[in-house]
Amino acid sequence: MVSNRFKFCENFFNPSLTSGVKIERPRGTRDFLPDEMEKRRVIEKKLREIAESFGYREVSTPTFEHSELFKLKSGEGIVEEMYVFKDKSDRELALRPELTAPIMRFFVNECSNLPKPIRFYYFENCFRYERPQKGRYREFWQFGVELIGSDSYLADAEVIILADKMLKSFGLDYELHIGHVGILRSALSFLGDNASKVMRFIDKRDEEGLKNYLTEIGVGSEMREKIKAIMNLKGGREIIEEGKKLVNYDFSYLEKLLDILDSAKVTYTLNLGVARGLDYYTGTVFEFYAKDLGAQKQICGGGSYELAQLFGGVRTPATGFAIGFDRICELIDAKAERRTTVVVAYFKGLEKIAFQVAEKLRNSGFVAVVDVMERSLKKQLSYANDINADFAVIIGEEEVKKGNLSVKDLKTGEQFAVKAEEITTCLFELLKR
Repeated sequence: MVSNRFKFCENFFNPSLTSGVKIERPRGTRDFLPDEMEKRRVIEKKLREIAESFGYREVSTPTFEHSELFKLKSGEGIVEEMYVFKDKSDRELALRPELTAPIMRFFVNECSNLPKPIRFYYFENCFRYERPQKGRYREFWQFGVELIGSDSYLADAEVIILADKMLKSFGLDYELHIGHVGILRSALSFLGDNASKVMRFIDKRDEEGLKNYLTEIGVGSEMREKIKAIMNLKGGREIIEEGKKLVNYDFSYLEKLLDILDSAKVTYTLNLGVARGLDYYTGTVFEFYAKDLGAQKQICGGGSYELAQLFGGVRTPATGFAIGFDRICELIDAKAERRTTVVVAYFKGLEKIAFQVAEKLRNSGFVAVVDVMERSLKKQLSYANDINADFAVIIGEEEVKKGNLSVKDLKTGEQFAVKAEEITTCLFELLKR
């Protein structure tokens, strides 16, 4: 009598007796076909090259961290937006929702004694549990930099110039808005602990919510109008004079920063309503907005901040930004440089020679594809056309006896014999035509 266990195994491995369950990808994630991946790699490569030309070096941190890291940076409310789980030792961990906190944790733990300033860049995937929509996913990628150890306006200038150069290199149509949270905080200092919540209303551009909240906490109409005026103050350098009338603050830091940006021919809008909404920002803040993305138009954001002390280090100034990689991929029509593809087709029994010829072609820089399905020569050539190959190298018994190979130009249909040792030279000559 056949055991039930054996019956299960027999059924499991017999496709005629079982049907698989189709499993969809998780909501808010994507699969990328080869064409899309090639495009993403082209964009990524350019970002890396530009970052490295400024002296930034790549670092990488774990995909998951202790959830406390992100709570310390952004508050308990961040938990609702994170993928949080407990490991087998009952430690609460989280998939990283962003990368600034991990980089600063890494800096405090392992890099705080390195010569300053430290220039890091990263390119990693992040995870947020939120409603997926166009340009916004639960798994997404960020390319960013952190310049750690300088509180000078020159550090802010370098980081903004770097971000601008990256986006400009792709020919994107965007606007750069620059603000300063020190100016806003000075204007709101009379609110005490309520100032942070007001900053969040300003960051979201929620004028109605801001008005209601200010009324609720007893702020008079004159002061409400003043805050609204600061929030909506934007334009060229000329608005600094208006800002000085509204806020008792030293604008010299901002003026020196703008001098550098002007000399570097960076186009910007000075916008005192850019708040970035988080308490750890200390001075300059900036955001880049694409003109072709609708509601999800921010493609890059950053500013100067202090986080090291939250993670057990000494207070350390830093400036950084993160580019929404997925969003710029939607805007950029980038194509990978196409390599010449050769299909090595062969008659049955000549497989070893086919693999040897293919390896010779690969070592010379060609993409060489060998049939691994034991198909006829006719079907191999048909496949070569299906994948849009440039050439076919045909290996036949008579050719092998004479030390020859046949080369077929799949674009023109032209075919001729060539000495086996001259195959790569022949293909290079054909490419010059």
